[in-house]
Amino acid sequence: MDVGIIIGEATPLGWERWRHICQLIERLEFNSLFRSDHYFNGKQKDAIDVYLSFVMAAQETERIRFGPLVTPVTFRQPVNVGRMAQQLDSLADGRFVMGLGAGWYPDEHEIYGIDFPPGPERYDRLEEAIALMKELWYSESGTFEGTHYRIIGTNSKPHPPAGRPPILIGGTGPRRTLRIAAEHAYEWNAMPLDLDDYRAANEALAAHCEDFGRDPRTSAARCSSSPRSAPMSTKKGWRCNASGT
Repeated sequence: MDVGIIIGEATPLGWERWRHICQLIERLEFNSLFRSDHYFNGKQKDAIDVYLSFVMAAQETERIRFGPLVTPVTFRQPVNVGRMAQQLDSLADGRFVMGLGAGWYPDEHEIYGIDFPPGPERYDRLEEAIALMKELWYSESGTFEGTHYRIIGTNSKPHPPAGRPPILIGGTGPRRTLRIAAEHAYEWNAMPLDLDDYRAANEALAAHCEDFGRDPRTSAARCSSSPRSAPMSTKKGWRCNASGT
């Protein structure tokens, strides 16, 4: 079992404290270090920018994986997120994990003046964002034309190797979230579920994986009591994080 740490949005966080956390997680031989990507949740607190903090994580560590758990597609244009992700992937030699989700907390959107579309549109945007990022990462002339996003003839370098940065999908919805995870994700992540809910979600994920030719029967799905990264390997060599949602 791989054990990682998440620093939530409720934790006040400055640069020196974050440096200490990165060094400590590396020294204690945890597998990963994630940060929730929220402007706030409940009471607003001081906290350094998530993506700027990942530059420090890349420089202060040599082994651990790190990334957002997860970035709402509503916060930033996907071309900007994609470009940051490929730079972090290069800086960290493949240790950066691109965690993505549809977004769920309307209060932070309202306070910061960010549009919060209805659920179906947010999931449409998430699917488009992933398709755009892959085109950005791997194509010498990236072109994507969607309903919400587009790029035309990009050649954004350095291009990462195939499968990097790995995509992590966060969320629990059996119809849209788990289907997106089954198609695109290296990992799936969510907050804890009880055993019955976890079993139902895992069965839904397995059905979606089979639709995309990914065999969940070869996987080892593991559940823990906090946000987690339990690998679920497929015959294609991907992982879905089958921990809890």
